[in-house]
Amino acid sequence: MISFEFATATRIIFGAGSVAQVAPAARQMGARALLIDGTGAGIVERVAHDLAGQGIDVLRYKARGEPTVEGVQAATDQARETGRDLVIGVGGGSAMDTAKAVAALLANGGEPLDYLEIVGRGKALSRPSAPCIAVTTTSGTGAEVTRNAVVASKAHAIKASMRSPTMYVRLAVVDPELTLGVPPAVTANTGLDALTQLIEPFVCDRANPLTDGYCREGMARAARSLRRAFEHGHDAAAREDMALASLLGGLALANAGLGAAHGLAAPIGGEFPGPHGALCARLLPPVMAANVQALSQRAPESAGLARYDEVARILTGNAGARAADGVAWVVELGRALNVPPLSAYGVGAADLPALAEKGAAASSMKANPIRLTHAEIVAILEQAL
Repeated sequence: MISFEFATATRIIFGAGSVAQVAPAARQMGARALLIDGTGAGIVERVAHDLAGQGIDVLRYKARGEPTVEGVQAATDQARETGRDLVIGVGGGSAMDTAKAVAALLANGGEPLDYLEIVGRGKALSRPSAPCIAVTTTSGTGAEVTRNAVVASKAHAIKASMRSPTMYVRLAVVDPELTLGVPPAVTANTGLDALTQLIEPFVCDRANPLTDGYCREGMARAARSLRRAFEHGHDAAAREDMALASLLGGLALANAGLGAAHGLAAPIGGEFPGPHGALCARLLPPVMAANVQALSQRAPESAGLARYDEVARILTGNAGARAADGVAWVVELGRALNVPPLSAYGVGAADLPALAEKGAAASSMKANPIRLTHAEIVAILEQAL
């Protein structure tokens, strides 16, 4: 029997020019905004100007790199000290995750380590977050519609999540025009992260009919437009496809789950300076291949194996494609988009056994379509090295 739960942001606005709706919506939520700036473009200046025009007092906070325990705490301290009642994150996943974490801490008190999974103190976020708006300027993370915030703990050398259904934002704004100036390397990393976040929820053991629809639609759009967006960054149709693919991936992962690519990216990103999207991009092909092999050997009748065949058909556009063809397609896409190996970030062969152990314990690994052995996980890392 089918049984599932689905939840998402209170309101989602998608479309060219939709950033203009941020300030009027914000006026209904608060009067003193902490604006998390995760982009170097003029987008944040525009949002700040629009907010001021609505009579909202704005305090800017620059998000530098991916969120850390220390950075989230610093932003929260500023918000508390200045009486902020609204948090707005503008940028990629880092800015949006910072905003969601700060909004949760404003409402619940305490510090990030009180609530972080795996390395935290295990407290639950029981109160709804302070009003929060997420404005995405890249197409990859889907963080505007997820119920968690990924935060790096340098002391534990790992990235973990603050996670709760109370962390969904009040408003998610996805304006494809904001992505037209994104550089090719960022387009590649975020776009392959989006593709990973469409494939993993589709093949995972928590997939459901709602998320399946999002994944199928998103994979088809990413397959036809990711390379085009990389090669022709001002192609509006390609950017729209990727913005929607990213949003659909966020909706899917938040309500189904992920898998080994994200499970391994978390500990690697905690120890080495690789961007999350780039790590997922490198890990996706060997994870797909390992899952297909393990399912073929240990669970040949599983739904997961049939789903990898469907992934291949969607990606290649070939009605007769099988799982191996999908793996080959993703490998070739990675080559075309110049995805660097893990060794480019300082990962070495001696690091792999420990990374495999940490990856096996990651929350994302729990939904992988089959439990991988330690040897299989190490082999994935060796191929990605």
